[in-house]
Order: sequence, then C-alpha cells, then structure tokens
Amino acid sequence: MSTILSVRGLEKTFGSVVAARDITLDVPREQAVGIIGANGAGKTTFVNMITGYIQPSKGSIQFEDRDITGLPPRTITQLGISRSFQIAQVFPSLTVFENVRAASAVAHARAGILASALTPLAMPQTIARAEAVIGLFQLASYRDTRAAMLPQGVRKLLDIAMAVVGAPRVLLLDEPTSGISIEEKFAVMDIVMSTLNQQKTTVLFVEHDMEIIARFADRVLAFHDGTVIADGSPAVALADATVRTLISGTMTDQASIVGMTHA
Repeated sequence: MSTILSVRGLEKTFGSVVAARDITLDVPREQAVGIIGANGAGKTTFVNMITGYIQPSKGSIQFEDRDITGLPPRTITQLGISRSFQIAQVFPSLTVFENVRAASAVAHARAGILASALTPLAMPQTIARAEAVIGLFQLASYRDTRAAMLPQGVRKLLDIAMAVVGAPRVLLLDEPTSGISIEEKFAVMDIVMSTLNQQKTTVLFVEHDMEIIARFADRVLAFHDGTVIADGSPAVALADATVRTLISGTMTDQASIVGMTHA
C-alpha cells in the first residue's frame, strides 16, 4: 500500500521538557494503527502535532503529497485529516441528528462559520450526509434523542460520527473506549472499525486497553519518554519485553490477549 502519512524527525519541547523526540515513521493507506504508552509518554502530543493543535519544534509531517507541518487544525481538517477527543465533543442540548448535521455543515462549509451563518444546515446534501453517517454508526434509534441523554458508549459513537461526516482520509481517535463499560467496549469498537474499514479510512487510535489494541490494530506504536520504543504487529509489539515492562506490565493474561488479535 502507498504511504498516506509520513513523519520525519518529529520533536516537541516545552522549555526544558522534551514531549516528543525523533519520531520517524510512515503510515500506509487504510492501516489501523494502535498507539499505546503510559500517561505522559508522548501519545497525545504526537496526535496533536499531526492534527495541528501543537506545532512541532523540529521535523516534518507529510500528508499525501503535501507538507502540513505547523498548519492550523481547520486547514488540516479541510485537507482530509480529522480527529475525536478523549472526552466527547458534542452539543448536549442538541439531538443526535442535529449534532451530526452541524458537523456536516461545518466540515463542508467553504467560508468561515460567521460568513456562512446557518445556511449550510438546511442544504439537502448536508442533511443527506448526516442521515447516511447516522445509519453507518447504527445511531438511527437515537436520531431524535438529545446528546445529554445518551449512554456513554452511544455518545462516543456520536462524537466519532461527527468526525467522520466530513469524509476524512485519515482519522485520529483519542481513547475511543475511555469511559465505556466493559460490556460496551467491543460492540462500540466493532461499529467504529467496521465503518472506517468500509470507508477505507486510515485510522490511528490512542488506547490504554490492551484487549482493544490486540483485537483492532493492524500495527502498534508503543511510546515511552516521547519516543517510539516498539513498532510492529500487536503480536510482536505487545510481547516485546520493554513494552511489557514499561507499558503493559507483566500481565498474566498477556498470551491470551495476543492470541485474540483480530479475533
């Protein structure tokens, strides 16, 4: 597969603190990349640099045939890279449909929000895109439910649906199962990853749950102290001695977790 995202020598410092150092890697199209690491390892800093929320101190980021290093988030989103956040970014007082419709209008607006006002909300293509994404993410039964009333797993699906309605070619997910019950997590990720696979979307997702990583990632990037210490398939990366020591621990069920890869 051809490379869709390429980073070279990526670094970020905050004064004397090095949050990311010498990150160099390529991501092929349609790959599902799981990103793991302890708190403060540099995972979110990496995602924030890719999506424009933090400017790198050094290095470059190439998306398809364009250098996007240091571009603002809105520009990067318009180019085809979107993201979701650990805490769902939804409008609690709006229904599921209204949230997705608003995200669709913003994603496809040619002018700024103030210039375009609310006109895109009523456009047939905006409504059609919203309805289609609601169907893809199995949210139809919640279509007219206010976001504040949704179960946590459904709210996560809504948040990710809002990021997908702009048809990104690369999607970055920050802790997609955070706050979701054990009973919900696999069902939610099944919907998310099957939908992204249908859309041929390249996805990078930060995750602490090793079961989710083992099941849904094609590849694992393990971060520690701002750098990538392991890069490989879940079976290889999760069995790495350094990863087990610094990130996943000496998990007694590690073998069963690795064994369930893409089950």
